[in-house]
Amino acid sequence: MSDINSTKPRTLGRGICIITGASKGFGRALAHKVSHSLEPRSVLLLVARSGTLLQEMKEELQSFTEEQQLGVHCIAVDLSMKEGVDEIVRVARKEAVNEIEHVLLINNAASLGDISKFGSFTDPNEVNSYLSLNVSSPLALTAGILQVFPYRTGLRWSVVNLSSTFALQAVPSWVLYCTAKAARKMMFTVLSNEEQHIKVLSYSPGPMDTEMQKDILRLTGVNNHPLPCQESVGKLMKLLLDNDFSSGAHIDFFDV
Repeated sequence: MSDINSTKPRTLGRGICIITGASKGFGRALAHKVSHSLEPRSVLLLVARSGTLLQEMKEELQSFTEEQQLGVHCIAVDLSMKEGVDEIVRVARKEAVNEIEHVLLINNAASLGDISKFGSFTDPNEVNSYLSLNVSSPLALTAGILQVFPYRTGLRWSVVNLSSTFALQAVPSWVLYCTAKAARKMMFTVLSNEEQHIKVLSYSPGPMDTEMQKDILRLTGVNNHPLPCQESVGKLMKLLLDNDFSSGAHIDFFDV
């Protein structure tokens, strides 16, 4: 006799999902996929610098999100600034009055930075500016959302850190990028050790057909043979829906 629950579609539950860097590339593809995995009356917070691109995406999602009664908020902010982080937390707090089953925060926003020799970085302001967006903002945002949605019985909490093989591997002339990715990996490992109720995943998405890969090719001449973003998004969604990874794990696209 077959299990009557075996055909039940897997979902992320009725939740609130926050995606940074959501206006293009991986973040945009992820927003489309996540919207179809949330249950009715969920909330999607889409964060990026470009309000125009966010609004375009909201319109793309509109027919489905209206049918599913999904609340979609476009938050156009600069994440490297305190005001940007505060605005995301403010919008999330307005939704905290509703009963939800799952808080899912996907820290996707990042930048490539200057690919130069170590000895060229003599200006602390340049380094601090890069680290502000790529390290400080995901820490501050995650901490802020934690305060908005404190632990309670029945609330599932998931945090995704978009990582890279460069979090584990040192590469000449990539000091900014490697440093930021390594710092983020350690930062979220600390979170997984500190907050036992939170499921933390650092996901290395592999080379994707994004503006960043085009910049890498232009600046270095290296062709990483990028894959469509949808392929990597599909593997991340599998990990989140299966939910059988160890909290704090660093998982590569090619290992899923």
